[in-house]
Amino acid sequence: MATAPPRDSVPSVRGSVTAPASPTARGSVDVNLVVVVHGGGASNISADRKERVREVMAKAATEGYNILKAGGSAVDAVEGAVVILENDPEFNAGCGSVLNEKGDIEMDASIMDGKDLSSGAVSAVRCIENPVKLARLVMEKTPHCFLTAHGAEKFAADVGMPQIPVEKLITERSKKHLEKEKLDKGGQKPDCPNFLKVVCELRIELISKSSWSGAGGYADNDLGAVSTTGHGESILKVNLARLALFHVEQGKTVDEAAELALNYMKSKLKGLGGLILVNKTGDWVAKWTSTSMPWAAVKNGKLQAGIDLCETRTSDLKTFSVSGGPFY
Repeated sequence: MATAPPRDSVPSVRGSVTAPASPTARGSVDVNLVVVVHGGGASNISADRKERVREVMAKAATEGYNILKAGGSAVDAVEGAVVILENDPEFNAGCGSVLNEKGDIEMDASIMDGKDLSSGAVSAVRCIENPVKLARLVMEKTPHCFLTAHGAEKFAADVGMPQIPVEKLITERSKKHLEKEKLDKGGQKPDCPNFLKVVCELRIELISKSSWSGAGGYADNDLGAVSTTGHGESILKVNLARLALFHVEQGKTVDEAAELALNYMKSKLKGLGGLILVNKTGDWVAKWTSTSMPWAAVKNGKLQAGIDLCETRTSDLKTFSVSGGPFY
């Protein structure tokens, strides 16, 4: 049995955003509906990309929230939100995923239903537009939790999921990242945080932490749900998502649970990262030790989004849904 060090024995996290207080009046609209998304831990996001990243994060959170309001399940909402991110080239998911050393795409995704702990995951898939959809089919149509590479692609063909040319998923920004890493690899390779798909390692058929239940994400309706990002090996070693929910299980607030989990990973392994956590009553937190982490959340008709430390932008959800903004 492993135990985390006391909260006051480790350094504090870099960035943290906690849900505003919920209204207490009986009949408050949508008080129990909340959607939180993140766009991955990042060492830096260029100024010219930040507004676009923020807008897409807000769009993803809004999509998930609207699905819940329309009567969809939490799994429906998660899939809908992630599809928005997979379809946008700004994010390392779907279109825009980082490339391996051969210049090819290998994508991962996972999804989990907290109602019965069922889960589905895929890794190293190539010609699938939305890997999260395939992960859900693994969860719902097979007795398995995880399919990888050729097995996952064969399953996709068997269930009739259309495949697209891999070239449609590769972006110029991904190509530039690959060229930079190849140059760095030949000599003075910089000390680089290992975010999302281990860009600096560039191994073929690497399975990232995002597809491992308990590490990249976890959901249990008796506790809450977590999605993580950051240094993949560290996240796997501490089982970061389940660790955060363990602290919720022990009576910690979402803020305390996230901080304990992230600080344990940082103090034990020097691993940086971030996570979003929602408990069963709808309290949520976005917290990170990396330089930044794009995030967005919708609760009580308010949309919030941010990227950097001490940044939270807010918009009325109805206004954003109609016009795409503004934040204030």
